[in-house]
Amino acid sequence: MNKPLDLPELDHPAPGAVAIRRALLNHLIYTVGKDPLTATDRDWFFASAAVLRERMIERWMETMRSYYVQDRKRVYYLSMEFLMGRSMMNSMLNICCEKEFQDALDDLADAGLKPERLREMEHDAALGNGGLGRLAACFLDSMATLGVAGYGYGIRYEYGMFHQSIEGGQQVEHPDNWLRYGNPWEFPRPEVLYPVQFHGRVVDYVDNHGRRHSQWVDTSEVMAMAYDTPIPGYATGTVNNMRLWAAKSSRDFDLNYFNEGNYIRAVQDKNESENLSKVLYPSDSTEMGRELRLKQQYFFVSASLQDMLYRFAKSNLPLAQLPQKVAIQLNDTHPSIGIAELMRILLDLQQLDWERAWGITVRTFAYTNHTLMPEALETWPVALFERVLPRHLQIIYEINHRFLKDVMHRYPDDPSLWRRVSLIEEGSEKRVRMAHLAVVGSHRVNGVAQIHTRLMKETIFADFHRLWPDKIVNMTNGVTQRRWLHQANPALSDLLSSRIGKGWLKDLSKLRELTPLAQDAPFRAAFAQVKLANKSRLAQLILQRQGLEVDPRSMFDVQVKRIHEYKRQLLNVLHVITLYNRIREGADVPARTVIFAGKAAPAYHMAKLVIRLINDVADVVNSDVQVRGLLKVVFIPNYDVSTAEVIIPAADLSEQISTAGTEASGTGNMKLALNGALTIGTLDGANVEMREEIGAENFFIFGLTADEVAAQRAAGYNPWLHYDNDAQLQQVLHMLRDGYFSPDEPGRYKAVFDALTYGGDRFMLLADYALYVACQEAVSALYRDPEAWTTRAILNVAGMGKFSSDRAIAQYAKGIWNV
Repeated sequence: MNKPLDLPELDHPAPGAVAIRRALLNHLIYTVGKDPLTATDRDWFFASAAVLRERMIERWMETMRSYYVQDRKRVYYLSMEFLMGRSMMNSMLNICCEKEFQDALDDLADAGLKPERLREMEHDAALGNGGLGRLAACFLDSMATLGVAGYGYGIRYEYGMFHQSIEGGQQVEHPDNWLRYGNPWEFPRPEVLYPVQFHGRVVDYVDNHGRRHSQWVDTSEVMAMAYDTPIPGYATGTVNNMRLWAAKSSRDFDLNYFNEGNYIRAVQDKNESENLSKVLYPSDSTEMGRELRLKQQYFFVSASLQDMLYRFAKSNLPLAQLPQKVAIQLNDTHPSIGIAELMRILLDLQQLDWERAWGITVRTFAYTNHTLMPEALETWPVALFERVLPRHLQIIYEINHRFLKDVMHRYPDDPSLWRRVSLIEEGSEKRVRMAHLAVVGSHRVNGVAQIHTRLMKETIFADFHRLWPDKIVNMTNGVTQRRWLHQANPALSDLLSSRIGKGWLKDLSKLRELTPLAQDAPFRAAFAQVKLANKSRLAQLILQRQGLEVDPRSMFDVQVKRIHEYKRQLLNVLHVITLYNRIREGADVPARTVIFAGKAAPAYHMAKLVIRLINDVADVVNSDVQVRGLLKVVFIPNYDVSTAEVIIPAADLSEQISTAGTEASGTGNMKLALNGALTIGTLDGANVEMREEIGAENFFIFGLTADEVAAQRAAGYNPWLHYDNDAQLQQVLHMLRDGYFSPDEPGRYKAVFDALTYGGDRFMLLADYALYVACQEAVSALYRDPEAWTTRAILNVAGMGKFSSDRAIAQYAKGIWNV
């Protein structure tokens, strides 16, 4: 039995760990309501969170107060996704009490507290799907660290990105009830409540001055309630705010139905209203799902704009000065309905004329594009828009009319241009082009890597670039080194700081000072030891989750990201099968553990088939005694931020193998290289700039360039040419086609074979296959020389200074937000 603890007196001041220990015990008893004798790990976690939250609140309030006193221009970051992960360790680091807190926790071990278990008690806040949401989280961290008056706005999904399990080799989705035990970091704001309208009709009328106006009437209403989460900057007094909206019914239930005994009908309206913030990205494979997605987007944008304008009104400034005090950044097209919504507010509620309202709107909004694939640019059926948001459709038509009138004036003899840039896509089903709305309604449009921005200007937005040559700019992505190196990889963080100091935590360019240490044998040995320890930790996780033993001294070849055809996990699988065949034929290769992780969208059949293929290949390879432990394949289920924090520090090789010209930037590539992984990849996204910074000799590049991909497509790409001329490739594809990895269902992967051959191989896996395999041979050759490998790994870390989200936010602040 644990011995009882005396609760320290509150009125005795004590520094550091002693004060935190006292606070922990106080919060355990008076906030959580538990005696230390009976407290569970979760009770201690909530007490710890209360102590950290308490230390952030004063800074938070002081920060918000200072923004008002200084009349600061505010930046509002609108995003459907915020992939925040766990907050406890990040909060400790950023408010600079990490060591004191750890000492206090260690000191409470006699109370039954196990510090290493506290972290596992926190559920990931998985309010995002992948890179988009993780980028948003990094940006909030950097805005607070740099002292930008930045606010994140999104949706407080009751269920986050689904929990993924693998059953029979297949992905199975389960609800991610991340709020099951509550969220200690958020502050409910029941007094911050805004109405959001849907449906209804539009009535036109003429005022006393003879001006025509519109009014949106007979609408259904949902209330948006705010939940605030403090976002602390690193080693600064700044604590910014993330405000997420939850849908609440405008009335709880119909008492008449209840009294009649019709209990289900009594709460039907309430349930339907609150479905808006129930789940992240409901499936859009049904009409109901599509309507819910559109409603979600408008719901959080409408509430956010009402909140921004309420705050702006406190300044008593005229609306004409809104762009001088407010900058709104659209993270992808999901919040782009905000352009039409601000116009509706200015026109219908504030009674401004069109020209003034449009001028304010364009100067307030900026748009970040995250995709080059035309089919990924969001569009909505006009009929759906008309039913759900009739007034906004009118406004979009008017924006389009005035915009096209100007285009026709400038280019009177180019009707094909008019059709291409129109906000309305004509065809069997008219659709609203949300990316076009975002471009037309913003003063700046940015790409997220140099090659991405160039291709935006040359492909999907070429016509807009012709109209506005200065509108599209580049803002290369970055990640926060506080979470993705210091927190995720504390041993490496300590090693770096022992040699170059801690300045890199705020100025990542200081990593360049590591360059000469790549030639220092003791440093290389220490670096290699850290990597081995991280690999052993990941090996333990794989053993716990999958029951599979992997060798930490084998090469950890890692591809962790959303499962999508353009990201080409399938190309990686083709190489795994090739390597498997070679080993069975007696090839001498260094041991390799190929690690996959990522989720496929529930309705994305081919992506889910690739997951099943990975698991089927793993079953065959891992059980084949002929392989002699030289190759193992692992699929780690339910990839999330916390899992990434274990996988990424352990990676030797980072797979960034998307078809050139398809990945906007990538941020996983940055996190992996920052932790000492060497990259094998195409010249796509941020890989191009990473290679420039790190040095071509320290980077494994293969495959067609974006220009070569475009040229081959234009000339009529034929995958059969590669199939016919490569016996090794034929062998691999035939193994898939003929059921080698699925003997119980020989035709299971015929669809994969057909997509790569008869289907045209859309993402050119066969064109890059031989080059990829050859590049992997160079990887294996280098891995045989541990000293040379470690030298290059250190140079990878040293070259990553450019890729901090701090640098990205500083560029946004100067080049787009003017703050």
